[in-house]
Amino acid sequence: MPSLKEIKTRIASVNSTRKITSAMKMVASSKLHHAQVMIENMLPYETMLEHILKTFLASEADASTVFSIERPVKRVAIVAYSSNSSLCGGFNANIIKQMQMVAAEYEALGKENVVIYPIGRKVAEKAVKLGYPVGGSFNDLADKPNVQQCIDLAKELGKKFLDGEIDKVELVYHHFKSAGSQILTRKTFLPIDIKSELTKDHFRDLKSTVATKESQEYLRKRDAEQQSSHVRTLDGKPLNDNFIVEPDMNTVLSMLIPKLAHLMLYTALLDSIASEHAARMVAMQTATDNADDLLRQLNLQYNKSRQQAITNELLDLAGGSQN
Repeated sequence: MPSLKEIKTRIASVNSTRKITSAMKMVASSKLHHAQVMIENMLPYETMLEHILKTFLASEADASTVFSIERPVKRVAIVAYSSNSSLCGGFNANIIKQMQMVAAEYEALGKENVVIYPIGRKVAEKAVKLGYPVGGSFNDLADKPNVQQCIDLAKELGKKFLDGEIDKVELVYHHFKSAGSQILTRKTFLPIDIKSELTKDHFRDLKSTVATKESQEYLRKRDAEQQSSHVRTLDGKPLNDNFIVEPDMNTVLSMLIPKLAHLMLYTALLDSIASEHAARMVAMQTATDNADDLLRQLNLQYNKSRQQAITNELLDLAGGSQN
């Protein structure tokens, strides 16, 4: 049985750890709030672009551009979003596992024909370790999202797609739904399937930053209910806009689709960053709760040991007085 001094030392150690996890949880909560604000500021543009493209497609179903034409895949690129730091639960492990699963589907092409574009240090290190060619260093994007860098990356991927250097581009990231729910997502970036892109899940809870187990379960159930009602609303909503398109539909789409490509990369980046902070907040809240449970057990053990020591001393005194 450990001595009183050993128990007191462990209590002090757990207390110090609890202070760290509690502080990290508050920092992650603050960063999550900022990430949610960034997503909220981006959503009006996303919604309007989606509405315009839906209207165009509804008026001319056969409209297409070179970015939407599928071809035999000989070389593929994977854009994977992770974080630069750890202590965020299974966030990075899930991304790396999904990236490996996607890359494994193209094993027949050879590793040299599967290019990884890693956004975040964790996935970059894993890609190098696995021996895949890396398309560049984008670690700074994982900490400070930058629209221009996303546009530059989209242009680079688009140019390589047009030149035939890459035949397909896929995105792997976490879709942020709420503080308690982040969905691991795999999506084709090029060639762009406009119709499937327009039916994607747009629902996000950009207000809540709760992290308890009960609140997470509640948010998951609420998200499912709201998403089903949201889909029913979209299905019954008519597209009544009457656009005059000049010079023709395909020319306009050839200008709008690159904007959609920029938006897809930037949206995935904001989703990934918000998901990282939410995962870290939940992980640190869980660690703090576990520390509280351990402290209760240690304090109980300390009090029992102290009481036992006092009882033994009283018995020794009583026995000495009788002698």
